[in-house]
Amino acid sequence: MKLAEAKMEFVQNWGAIGSSWGIPKSMGQIHALLLATNEAMSTEEIMETIQLSRGNVNINLRELINWKLIQKQNIIGQRKEFFKAKHDIWEMATNIVEERKRRELYPALSLLESLSKESIEGEADEVKHFKVMVKDLHEFIVQMDKLSGLMVKLKKNIFFQRMLKMAT
Repeated sequence: MKLAEAKMEFVQNWGAIGSSWGIPKSMGQIHALLLATNEAMSTEEIMETIQLSRGNVNINLRELINWKLIQKQNIIGQRKEFFKAKHDIWEMATNIVEERKRRELYPALSLLESLSKESIEGEADEVKHFKVMVKDLHEFIVQMDKLSGLMVKLKKNIFFQRMLKMAT
């Protein structure tokens, strides 16, 4: 398989995987293209390579910047904007985890904390069931938050890195 074919297969599949994770397919494709490419790419190059509209590419590039997965680069003598993926996989994973926590986990925690403080009226068994479910879900999400924090800390832990190398 030629490199260009392998890159396009990666781009297509990463986009499909991304959509199952809740991000737009085109955002996943753009990220995959930039990951698979060592050099910075312009908006036009991205549009041409994966056949997406300028608007779609621009919106998703901004979102990938917000997620801290890519960065904008200026090239001397060029008026175009160029974009390059961050290639450190641990940093990428950490940024994704942090962004998902900010967008999903923390709002869910806020909702559950608010519901746990509410005085809820209704049939006693149903109210009790609801309160227990809210409490259990809150505890679970707090544990997931702690676990993701531990994952981020482990990346910097030399002992953990050596253990992973020995295990593989």
